[in-house]
Amino acid sequence: MVSRPLSREAAWSPLAVAAFRAIWIASVVSNVGTWMQNVGVAWLMTTLTPSPVLVALIQTATSLPVLLVGLPAGALADLVDRRRLLLFCQTWMLVAAGVLSGLTFADRTTPATLLLLTFALGLGGSINSPAWQAIVADVVPARHLANAVALNGAGFNLARAIGPALGGLVVAAAGPGWVFLLNALSFLATIVVLYRWQRVAISTTAHTERLVEALFAGLRYVRFAPAVRAVLARVVIFVVCASALWALLPLVARQQLGLDSSGYGLLLACLGIGAVLGAFTLPRLRQTLSSDQLIVGATLVFALGTAALGSLLVLPLLAVALAAAGAAWLTIMSSFNVAAQTIAPTWVSARVLGTYLLVSQGGLAAGSFAWGAVADRLGLPAALALAAVGLLLGLAVTPLWRLAQGERLDLRPSTHMADPPSELGELEPRRGPVLVIVEYRVRPERSADFIRAMQALRIVRRRDGAVRWALFEDPSTPERYVETFLVASLAEHLRQHERATISDRAIEERVLQLAEGPPDVRHLVAA
Repeated sequence: MVSRPLSREAAWSPLAVAAFRAIWIASVVSNVGTWMQNVGVAWLMTTLTPSPVLVALIQTATSLPVLLVGLPAGALADLVDRRRLLLFCQTWMLVAAGVLSGLTFADRTTPATLLLLTFALGLGGSINSPAWQAIVADVVPARHLANAVALNGAGFNLARAIGPALGGLVVAAAGPGWVFLLNALSFLATIVVLYRWQRVAISTTAHTERLVEALFAGLRYVRFAPAVRAVLARVVIFVVCASALWALLPLVARQQLGLDSSGYGLLLACLGIGAVLGAFTLPRLRQTLSSDQLIVGATLVFALGTAALGSLLVLPLLAVALAAAGAAWLTIMSSFNVAAQTIAPTWVSARVLGTYLLVSQGGLAAGSFAWGAVADRLGLPAALALAAVGLLLGLAVTPLWRLAQGERLDLRPSTHMADPPSELGELEPRRGPVLVIVEYRVRPERSADFIRAMQALRIVRRRDGAVRWALFEDPSTPERYVETFLVASLAEHLRQHERATISDRAIEERVLQLAEGPPDVRHLVAA
């Protein structure tokens, strides 16, 4: 999809959709509870143990579940009723937060149980996230999708501005148990809204995928979609280094600045306030700068904020630096998130989002553990300085993986392959594999251009279902070329016909323009 600059009015337009407005408000309420919980968990761990590794493992326990269920969760969200899946996940997280609250009130929480229940909350969030982000396209019209994604980011950071400060005050006044209880209650808002929302079912003509088939189809799409790979590579490089700020902030607050839980919450609030302010300025910046330019500039600011966290001891100056880092974080992650939601067609959108979340949260988990170990050995200032240097070095890959290649795609469904081959209509859908043979006639003077165009078509075939692909030329007849590709089953080949996009059609039209007349297509099914 081609991105267009958003006016200030257009940026708020998705809120005119009643269903999106209700879900957005419930999401903000739930995220406020989650950020309160994050403050309570991190601060409670610092009271249970002085170990930097165990404190940093809180971030790992939050992010690690996505490594285990991120991809299956994305596949599941593309197959089942997303509303029911979200209701299950929200109930799971409500129970986990309630149990943690009860243990804390009873003074029975240990570092192990704190990590375990934090992991349980992260597990529910990991299954919830792909479906939650994918329902945006179910709720708002396509023209509002990019704006709705940006609004979700603004809402998340609004919660980040409110939640940490509120959580710090509650911890200081009443203890972490009340924070965990309030978080459990915050999930109720989302459960009520989801229960009342009636999602419109989307029908398809192809045979329904099984979970394992859907999982491998998603992995295959990611492997053969250059725009998706560019986003994932950029995300992992950034978040591994950026995780140092989030993982080590509670230790800096307690050990270097001597703050209590409310002071730590205020530092997190500075990050959130900066992010909210960044959300207001981001639409204007997008009118003049590309996504790649925005990310480069924001990464420089975030690197300075990371270094400042390890070296600045004057609280007002550190608050300004963290606010700038929060604005930079919003700019970077919003750009990545919009890219992740607009570089894949509807049939695989949740699986791509699941992969994106796996990479981003997995990078946070691994980075948090690594920076905790570095801080344990070298100290907090050295670890944060090294992370800042890593952020700057990571900018070197920008020319290799530009986000602009995804912005040029038109992923609206195309009907040019909607009708399945007539000779396959009566066969059992599970039969296979299916061998497709396409014969072209090409003038010798066009052969070089034809072969290059076929390489682009190869990516489309492999990405949408082919497990093998090859192009052959006939030595005895120079103008004869034969394309072959193998699909695992007839059902998968029927789905392959449904998955074509407008950009795919342009690639196929280029091939047909270089060939002489329509190609001869045959389908063979394994005996």
